[in-house]
Amino acid sequence: MKYTTLPNTETKVSKICLGTMTWGNQNTEAEAHEQMNYALEKGVNFIDAAELYPVPANAETYGDTERIIGNWLKKTGNRDKVVLASKIAGGGDYTAHIRKNGFSKKGITEAIENSLKRLQTDYMDLYQLHWPSRGVNCFGVRDYPYKTASKEAENHLEILETLSDFIKQGKIKHIGLSNETPWGTMKYLQASEQYNLPKPVTIQNSYSLIHRGYEVGMSEVSMRENIGLLAYSPLAQGVLSGKYIDGNLPEGARGTLFPRFIARYRNKGSEAAVLKYLEIAKKNNLTLTELSLAYINQLPFVTSNIIGATKMSQLKENINSIYVELSDETLKEIEAVHAAIPNPAP
Repeated sequence: MKYTTLPNTETKVSKICLGTMTWGNQNTEAEAHEQMNYALEKGVNFIDAAELYPVPANAETYGDTERIIGNWLKKTGNRDKVVLASKIAGGGDYTAHIRKNGFSKKGITEAIENSLKRLQTDYMDLYQLHWPSRGVNCFGVRDYPYKTASKEAENHLEILETLSDFIKQGKIKHIGLSNETPWGTMKYLQASEQYNLPKPVTIQNSYSLIHRGYEVGMSEVSMRENIGLLAYSPLAQGVLSGKYIDGNLPEGARGTLFPRFIARYRNKGSEAAVLKYLEIAKKNNLTLTELSLAYINQLPFVTSNIIGATKMSQLKENINSIYVELSDETLKEIEAVHAAIPNPAP
């Protein structure tokens, strides 16, 4: 395994992070425990969760992923061996079953205390704001929704002050953002500097070969402000594994069970790009999965690559991508495809 540190900290994390959003829905608790045992054995020490999980989110399964992780931590005693991250859900109809007080002091307090109980731990190493409450272009929205976005932005100062109190209590160590924009990120960074409050050290946004929008603005923020990307959906919800090529819908696959989650990655442009990336992978004796993940692993603004799997075979292939080195020629071929079909997935 390869390791780095969360920016501006001494917290060592694996370049591969274990995602968990299928645990409690597509994966049973036993399967999730098997995944964590295997990942830890292979050197993966970074686990990312969220109070919202599993996805699709609903009131019946709310918090089950964190409960599964908590049971594993209690059963194995591995708390000191992992860097544990979780997130507070943003606002909106999708999370109406969770809370209605958003990122207020009361909402954050409730979220952190409940996550700690479910995770059966005294602290979280990284605590993230899952998505902004003001309305931004994420989750498949390409352009800024200026007609529907809230005129009121988050109270960045109140949020940072509240999270700072939990850091002082030792209940969280570091803070991060997720699904944020350059403007939102800079507002948090400016407030943290102006009021001498904790600085977000990571930002968890989507990034894949067919969705490289992070490079438009956010990658510069990452590199100049030293806030690392935790790349999620690096396989575009499985589309970049190649399993959906030619309209194929494998039994039990996420895109088969929940087609709306992969709809943003399935259009003519994306399909054309996937086929070209598949050609590059075959030329280099790689799987499409290995090529797709290895590309992200080597990016200078990426702190860790969040992989997710429902099958052990997928998990093994994903983790093994850390050992794949892409040649300069292969990288040029990838960039040629990107130049011809830039960011086909929103």
